[in-house]
Amino acid sequence: MDIMKKLSSKNLFVFNLVLIGAIFGFSLAFLSFSCSAPKSRAQAQTSPVLIPESALAVAEELQTAFNSVSEKVLPSVVLINTVSVSRQQVPNFNGIPWEFFFGPRDRSPNGQEREFRSQGTGSGIIIRNRNGVYYVLTNNHVVKDATEITVSTREGKEYVGELAGSDERKDLAMVSFRTDDPYPLAVLGDSDSVKVGDWTIAMGNPLGEQFSFSVTMGIVSALGRTGGPGGNINDFIQTDAAINMGNSGGPLVNIRGEVIGINTWIASNAAGGNVGLGFAIPINNTKRTIDEFIETGTTSYGWLGVSLIDPNRETAAGLGIENARGALASQVFLGSPADNGGIRPGDFITHVNGREARNVQQLMMAVGDLRPGDRATFTVIRDRAARDIQVRIEARTNEVAADNRKLWPGVTVIPLTDQIRQNLELDSGATGLIVAQVVSGSPADIVGLRQGDRVISVNSENVPDIAAFYRVLREKTSSELWFGLQRGGSSLESLRFKR
Repeated sequence: MDIMKKLSSKNLFVFNLVLIGAIFGFSLAFLSFSCSAPKSRAQAQTSPVLIPESALAVAEELQTAFNSVSEKVLPSVVLINTVSVSRQQVPNFNGIPWEFFFGPRDRSPNGQEREFRSQGTGSGIIIRNRNGVYYVLTNNHVVKDATEITVSTREGKEYVGELAGSDERKDLAMVSFRTDDPYPLAVLGDSDSVKVGDWTIAMGNPLGEQFSFSVTMGIVSALGRTGGPGGNINDFIQTDAAINMGNSGGPLVNIRGEVIGINTWIASNAAGGNVGLGFAIPINNTKRTIDEFIETGTTSYGWLGVSLIDPNRETAAGLGIENARGALASQVFLGSPADNGGIRPGDFITHVNGREARNVQQLMMAVGDLRPGDRATFTVIRDRAARDIQVRIEARTNEVAADNRKLWPGVTVIPLTDQIRQNLELDSGATGLIVAQVVSGSPADIVGLRQGDRVISVNSENVPDIAAFYRVLREKTSSELWFGLQRGGSSLESLRFKR
């Protein structure tokens, strides 16, 4: 027992020595680490960041420029809050079990409408002042259907806004508010001078009041972009400056503090947030509209009276325009400015007043910007030769543009290709044209043309290709129109349309 106790005591003593040694070693390590850390931090704090003075000066100058632009433009930016009232039919949930769980509620008879109020938010920019009435440029979709408009400034003042004008086609609107308080007016720049790579600064109220009067920066990513919601007819400036919901109607500004665009929409993923694809209406597209809003509260568009298409490769080759840029007048409204001036179906329009129109979108914008009564020169390619045609522009009205009985001829045709011949089981030498589209209510529709018909002749004159088709339409002075067709393996002649 004594031996065992001694062994136990000896073992305990050795264990204690080992334990004390471990604790002592850990303490030394801890003290060493603790003492060395401040020295490293001190070295990190005192070591200078080596940036060349010249580079730092340039960066600071650029930063100062952004500061100056923000200070200059933000006082002209406003927050726009709207209330829209709609009436909807709601079912009647009166009685059990509704009232058992939720208690008595406002009763309304079955089938009656109830009033619903929805709120919206957006941005705007102050651009004019007339005798204490300030005018704010924004997007139409920001204030569309609004029954109440509130304009808030950066310092928190609120004013009752009134709709001074709106244009759904360009997605522009003007809101006015009255005050004796002084507010600076934004300077409108020249969007035609904007280049890809230019600095851009977006201002507005992303996601509403919580992030109001925000400033983001980027560059011009591209010019002349088309698309957007609602068939907007603008050619947009694309920027990677962060734009989100609530930025709509706010300014896109250059490094000089000049407004070069109105932020309008974003291309986004399913989440709906910014992914670096923002689009702004070029400010030059708004200047005439601004004047019209302030003077009359409305805007007008010039009307040419043609139906335009971007021709496919086979059509372009058949008309000899495969290397040209423009838009094909596939049809012309009878009695329209185009018809009276001498533009005919099959004319390929390349310029308006000497300015290039590279596609349907650009031509529509060029014509829309003309005023009723203007005389414009249209350069067209006809029979592979360019010519100028003078046209007196008229005002566009929905009633005139919707009268398809006057749309001559009311049909779009495409040339036969080897693939189409194979699909229709036609001989390799078969000629004619395939009906791609028939406009409802047009002369072609009235005489009985159908999509998929093969047109062999027009007014008894053979049309083996698309050039011949349009040539006959131009040259015929007959007051009637009819077609020779192949349909389902049978030959037939259409009814006749009298002009």
